Amino acid sequence: MPFFVYILASKRNGTLYVGVTNDLARRMAEHKAKLIPGFTRQYGVTLLVYFETFDSVLEARAREHSLKRWRRAWKLKLIEELNPDWRDLANDLNSLAT
Repeated sequence: MPFFVYILASKRNGTLYVGVTNDLARRMAEHKAKLIPGFTRQYGVTLLVYFETFDSVLEARAREHSLKRWRRAWKLKLIEELNPDWRDLANDLNSLAT
């Protein structure tokens, strides 16, 4: 079972959120429907702008912890390198799952 570390944004260069899950499509549906109370719902952080896949939950949690400690500029650079248009990658999740 894969595990995912992901970065959400409210808009381009907006508020960022780093999370981890074992079902990225389900988790994104929850974020977009604002079913999860807390930071993402309060700040409207629903655009999936970056994610990584890991084979173990330990690796994923370690990466999440690392990214949460990164400077904002480093996170922005990471997003810009792989998703320069800040597309909502959640739209591509169904094709990735097949």
